[in-house]
Amino acid sequence: MKVDRLIVATALFVLALTVSPMMAQTRPATPAGAQTGAVPESKIALVYTDMFLDPKLGIAKFNNLVTTLNREFQPRQTELVQLQERIKTLTNEVNQAQAASAVVDQKSIQAKIDQVEQLKKDAQRKAEDGQAAFERRRKELFAPMQEEIAKALEAYAKAHSINVLIDGSQVPLVYAADSIDITRPFINDFNSKNPATAAVTPPK
Repeated sequence: MKVDRLIVATALFVLALTVSPMMAQTRPATPAGAQTGAVPESKIALVYTDMFLDPKLGIAKFNNLVTTLNREFQPRQTELVQLQERIKTLTNEVNQAQAASAVVDQKSIQAKIDQVEQLKKDAQRKAEDGQAAFERRRKELFAPMQEEIAKALEAYAKAHSINVLIDGSQVPLVYAADSIDITRPFINDFNSKNPATAAVTPPK
């Protein structure tokens, strides 16, 4: 694991972990029409949930959460980067000493080697602890948002007489007309009703 990859809050990363399950819903009971053999009228629409995290055109509250998450974990990332730099410096010193033609103090070199190994262990532990904390905080921040958007999508679909809503980011599509894509209208509607001004509760 490269410690400088601890903070992974790009759109695709967050989307894969927070938005993807959004469309999964419990299958409803069999409607009366299906029992009688009547064919219901269906209005199908398409939404691309990966667009929700677009920095400029996506859902503003999502971008606020990403910014908050990165800001909270910036000190950990900075610490890990500093550890890596220290490890690199000591490793270079050891290599230069071992390559020198003059007589060198082997005890001094060994002390630096031991220090490098200890720093590597510290960095590995801090990276793993940081990643675990990052995952916990990410879920804490994004779970309510995921639920909020899922409810908003359902309400939007009902308000526009949509019977089937497909997530084009999760389902392979051979063809879909642009006219059934509600992604942009939904994002605009959600942003207008849910401005990204609410403060995020800091972790305990």
